[in-house]
Parts: sequence; C-alpha cells; structure tokens
Amino acid sequence: MLNPEEEVITLMKKAGIDLVATLPCDRIKNLLPLVSKNFPEIKMTREENGVGICAGFYLAGGKPLMLIQSTGLGNMINALESLNVTCKIPLPVLTSWRGVYKEAIEAQVPLGVHLPAILEGAGLAYTIIDEVEKLHQIENVISDAFENSRPHIALISPKVWEASECCAWQDAGMPEKPEVMERTCSISLKREVLKPVMLRNDAICAIASELDDEVTVTNLGVPCKELYACKDRDLNFYMFGSMGLVSSIGMGIALRSEKTVVAFDGDGSLLMNPNALLEIAKEAPKNLIIIALDNGAYGSTGSQETCALRYIDLEIFANACGIKNTAKVNTREDLIKAFKKFRDMKELALIHVILKPGNTNAPNIPLSPEGAAKQFKEALEAKKN
Repeated sequence: MLNPEEEVITLMKKAGIDLVATLPCDRIKNLLPLVSKNFPEIKMTREENGVGICAGFYLAGGKPLMLIQSTGLGNMINALESLNVTCKIPLPVLTSWRGVYKEAIEAQVPLGVHLPAILEGAGLAYTIIDEVEKLHQIENVISDAFENSRPHIALISPKVWEASECCAWQDAGMPEKPEVMERTCSISLKREVLKPVMLRNDAICAIASELDDEVTVTNLGVPCKELYACKDRDLNFYMFGSMGLVSSIGMGIALRSEKTVVAFDGDGSLLMNPNALLEIAKEAPKNLIIIALDNGAYGSTGSQETCALRYIDLEIFANACGIKNTAKVNTREDLIKAFKKFRDMKELALIHVILKPGNTNAPNIPLSPEGAAKQFKEALEAKKN
C-alpha cells in the first residue's frame, strides 16, 4: 500500500506532469524529495515566479504543476488572475494548507483560515483535501486545470500526512544541515553608463529587424504595442498583465523549446521582481536572451522614475545574480552586434540597453489576451524544431 506522499507522486505521473515548481513547507518535507527524484524540478525563490515559469512552459507544450506552502498564494493571486485567468493558461497548484489544523505558528492562522473565502472571492477554483482518503481528488484538480484552461488550487491539510510512514526526508539525508561550499565569487562593480540616444521603440525595432524564428516575450503596456506595430509575428507573446514576469515566462518557454527566446524586459519590471534573475541564472537556459530595456522610468504609467535611473546598474545586478554573459549598449549598432553575438553563442545572456524615456503613439494590440496566447501556443507547436 502506498503512503500518502507516494500516492501524490503516482497521481502526478498518471496526469503526465513534466515539470514541478516548488517551495518548501515543513508539512510536505517527505513529499519534496520524491518530487525531486521523479520529476524535473524548479526550486523557486518566490511563488509568483513559478506562475510565470509554468505559464511559459505550458505555452511551449509542457504540463507543469506547482507545489508550495499555502502562504505563497498571497503573492500569486494577481499573476494568476492577470495571466492565467485572462489568457486561459492552466495551472494546477498543490498547497500545504497552513493555519487550519494543529497550527502552532500564530502568524499562519489569519491567511490560512480565510483562504477558501479569498479564493472564492477571486473566482479561482479550489479543492479542499482534509483527509487522506480524499487525496485521489488531486487527479481532478489537475485534469480540471488543463481541461478548462484555468488555475485550480488544492488546499491539502497537514492531517493528510499525519499518519504517514514515509521517510523520504531522512532517506535523502535532509536532516543534516548543508555545508557552505567553498568557492570564490568575483564580479566587477564598475560600468560606464553612456548617454542614451535611443528610445525604447528604437531598441525594440532594432532587435525585431533581426528576428527570424526566434520566440519573443514582451512586457505589458506600451512595449507590447511598440513591438506589435514594428513587427507583429505569431511567435510574439504579448503580455497584458502580471508585471514582473516577462523573463520568468521566457525562462519557462526556453526550458521546453529549443528555439531562441528573446525576453523584452524593462527596468521597472525587473526591479519589481528581481528574484526572476536569480532563478534564471540558476537554471541557465542556453537559449534565453534577456533584453533589459532601461529608460529609468515606468514608461506606461507616466514615466515616473525607477531606481535604475540613479541607484542600480542592471548589468551589475545580473552579474551578481550569476548571469555571466552580459553587455551594456546605448546605440542601435552595438545592440544588434551584442544580440547577434549572444544568439550565436547559445548561452544565457542579458543585454542592458540604456535608453531615453519616452513612448511612441503605437496603437492598441487588436487581440484579446486569450487570443494572443492561443495564437502563440499554436504557432510554437507548428514550428517546433
């Protein structure tokens, strides 16, 4: 007879899950080593990133799932609504439901007890699994997510694991604290920021002129509209929400597709979710190029100043996260040169583009979020390498 943790693994395999994005919880510590052993796994630093990574992985033909502590839903809801719900992108999420059963940590209680009402109010599908006999409902959680193209969240009570005899955590040697690896870390903290001569639109159009069968993911708002006006393609994924997840979505696509993926990110977006670069550097997909469009402003909301204008150098930050192949450019010629170099190199890279603030009068994209996602997914499927 299978223990509860093994039953979950069996259900996930039966459903065809081929990527699991995880963040740990003490209550599922025996499940996590089994996930690592049986599935490709992304160990996240922030749950919201998993929404982007899994969305990209799905758009490229994969079948992802998230496994997290329920508290992480707090930083996921906007992304689930503005990306998954809006674009009809499925995502099953298995959560260790804290704050409701023999909870010793008082801070877990307020969110935990209200989660069903919060999910209900947000219109997000959820299933409560509060007995081990109900674990089979995970099969429905996964199938409903993919059949109805929506997120579906399983709230799994700690009671489910309470009588389990699974020892995967101990068997994996997890009780022993990991030792710090001896290593040398060195980055250059000196960069020259040249005077900007291009607008964001100039940089986007420069890269667009070099695109063939590459995949693009572009930040919401004006950047999307500028790329659409410059060079609309079926292999362009246009974002309509979930700011901060451009590069995460690009990473997810790159993990599943062999095509070169170009993520048009921005200084405001990257600084809103800097964890994305940590996870990208750790996984290091060789077919991902991030174009960090830095005009020192939130261009789509009135050009309010970002921290990148005076305080933070995005190239140095990317290096500190572990991205080794970087360049800083301010002209069209140097941008195209760097792009061609990194595309031919076939290694993870980031190009920091110094720009003047300002928008063009690009028209709105005449596609619905659902239509844009469907068009992109079908095009990528049709043009697989």
